[in-house]
Amino acid sequence: MNILIRLFITAIVAFLLTKILPGVHFDGFGGAVIFAIVLGVLNLILKPILSLFGLPLTIITLGFFALVINAVIILVADYFIDSMKVDGFWWAFIFSIALSIITSLANSMFADKD
Repeated sequence: MNILIRLFITAIVAFLLTKILPGVHFDGFGGAVIFAIVLGVLNLILKPILSLFGLPLTIITLGFFALVINAVIILVADYFIDSMKVDGFWWAFIFSIALSIITSLANSMFADKD
């Protein structure tokens, strides 16, 4: 049940961020739900691979490259989802930072502590 709550929180935050950021668009809330599911799968499969290969750059940049990896994952999600549109790398970068911060705060408030 905790996973469903986290996916729902991610979908809500992503959908609300598209109202604030003009460079990221969803066709509707259903697109945001699909995005949350695809993002979860990509974070499970692709992110560890990219983090492993980007580890030297992450160390050299004192962790900044991890933000770039998050933006790349957003762009990959955009590639797979027809109901989502990201206008470029920098919008994906800003969106990923905002999404990470806000979902972390929301998950700490609403998610079960188990």
